[in-house]
Order: sequence, then structure tokens, then C-alpha cells
Amino acid sequence: MNPSISKQHRFFTRTLMRWHMHSNNRVMPWKFEKDPYKIWLSEIILQQTRVAQGTAYYNRFIKKYPAIEKLAKAKEAEVFKLWEGLGYYSRCRNLMATATLIHEKYKNVFPSTYKEILSLKGVGPYTAAAIASFGFDLPYAVVDGNVMRVLSRFFGIFTPIDTTLGKKTFNELAQLLLDPKQPAQYNQAIMDFGATVCKPQSPLCNQCPLSQNCLAFKKKSVDILPKKSKKIIVKQRFFNYFLLEVGSFILIKPRTHKDIWKGLHEFLLSETSSQVSTKDAMKKLSEEIGLSDKKTIEVSKLYKQKLTHQEITARFIRVQLDAIPSELSSFFVQKKQLKKIAFPKIITEYLEEAIFINT
Repeated sequence: MNPSISKQHRFFTRTLMRWHMHSNNRVMPWKFEKDPYKIWLSEIILQQTRVAQGTAYYNRFIKKYPAIEKLAKAKEAEVFKLWEGLGYYSRCRNLMATATLIHEKYKNVFPSTYKEILSLKGVGPYTAAAIASFGFDLPYAVVDGNVMRVLSRFFGIFTPIDTTLGKKTFNELAQLLLDPKQPAQYNQAIMDFGATVCKPQSPLCNQCPLSQNCLAFKKKSVDILPKKSKKIIVKQRFFNYFLLEVGSFILIKPRTHKDIWKGLHEFLLSETSSQVSTKDAMKKLSEEIGLSDKKTIEVSKLYKQKLTHQEITARFIRVQLDAIPSELSSFFVQKKQLKKIAFPKIITEYLEEAIFINT
């Protein structure tokens, strides 16, 4: 460590490393992994995803694509289907773009410098630091939510973590505290410590080896740190999905516009500014596509999906048609194909409950 840093800084790093060596029992399949491909894959999956959920996806991806070349050569629809349910599908698009780049430009050898890693699509400073330290033992500190929570509490930092100043403060402090001789071990230690001891809710302060010097613990401010300056405004959206059916065929369309779920598929969608009745939804459908030979055969319950800045309320209306409209014929597929197609989570949830899909 830098010999000029304070006694408090030294205590923090040394105590954390001792905890990691003797008490860190957190188990994850990518822990202690040195293959940068697998580290990168785990980090992309864990962006905006809990470890408990991401683990199963990581194991499935590694089994199907054990090397980056396999992922680079995979079909987009196949990868999206494997990703289904993880959300934030831009991550999946970035995953495929980066795999292709490393396959073509780097000949399947993962770049080994922080600058090169940071230039990869979908890789920010945190992910680059994780790959650089875990994969190549480079001295870059990771700074995620766990890390900022631990640092803000121990050092009593009230600067909001979602501000420019806050990000600068925590990045500089994290780098100062990093053990340059053991960057991977230190980064793993502080992330695991934040996840298992200095937790967001009900932290284990009475068992914490850092508590004797923790300013938040001393000043009883553990519950209010870290600070955030912004309150997330959640936009409410209402989706009316029409399942246009003709015998064993059903209409699905890809989402191609710039919005949530780009690259996935859905049924015919009519979005309204508020929740409307089935009658009004059907009237809007008639105005939009002008189908006269239609019959409503089933209306689902309401399904909800919460995203970071949006909450989707969806209803599914099954509509029987006499024949496939010629102008929409390219969008009709056999119902039995639906299991192979990637849909947003809210549609997958409906399909899993809808008996007609299995008939």
C-alpha cells in the first residue's frame, strides 16, 4: 500500500484482507476464475442482476459456449433465447458484438490491458477493472454498489453516490485502498464483504471486524448511508397485446425500434396512455389494422413487470381470425414454435400460464 496513507486507511485494507482470508465463505461459480472470457461473461450477466438469478444463466452460457469463439459464431436468436428472462437486453446485444470483435480482431484472445478492455462494447470502468484485476492481476479497483456502501459507511462519507463528485470521490478512495500486490483478492474481498456483512438492509454490524473504526456505526448513521441525490421516477405504460390466431398459426413481430426489449418478439401491440376496457382496446385494434372478421375468444388477467424506470401493465387478448391477412402473412408462425422464440419476461410469464400454447 501507499506508505503515505493514513492509519485508518491501513486498518481498513488489512482488516478486510484478513476477513477475506479467514471468514469469506461466499460461493460463486466464477469466483477465483482466471479465464478473462468467463470473468467478462459473469460480469455482463451480473450487471443489473442479482447473483442468485445470474448464477443459473452463467452456468448455462458456459455449458453452451465454453469459449468465446463458440459465442461469436452463435446465432443471435439462439443467444437471445438463452438470455430470456434476464432483462436489459442491450447487454445481450453488447455481449454478441464484443464476442464477434474479440473473435475477429483479437483472434479469440481476450485483450489484456485496461484501456483495451474498457473500449469493448458494454464494458464500463467497473467491469473493466474487474476483468483487469481478476483476469490479469492489474491494480485497478472495482467500484460497484457494494463497494460504495462499505466505503461510505466506514469513512462516514455523505456525498451522494449518484453525483459526479460522489463517483469521483469513491473511485479515488477505492484506488487508494487497493492492495496493489493482491488486486484480485482485495476486489473480491470488498465486494463479498458488502454483499454478506455490510449489506443494504440489516447489516451485520455486531459481527463486523471493521465496526470498531466505522464512522457510520459510531455515529448511528448506518441506515442512512450511502446517500443518493435522485429519486427514480417510474413511468407507467399500458400494453394491450392481441394474439391473432388462425388455426394453429399465431402472429408475432420482432421489436425493432429503439425502446425496451429491442431484438425480442411480441404479439401485436397497442399501447395506451392508461388502462382501457377490452371493448376500447378492440376498437383501437380495428382502427389500426381494420380487421372485420375477428372474434375475441379470451381476455387474460393483468400482468405486471417492473423495470428500473418503467412499470409495464399488460393484458393479452386472444382474437380468432377466419384467415391470415395477406399484408400480415409474413408474421404468422406455428404456435409450437413459440417455445423457441425469445420474448420479454412478461410475455413468457403469460405463455407459461396459457394452456392453448401447449395444444
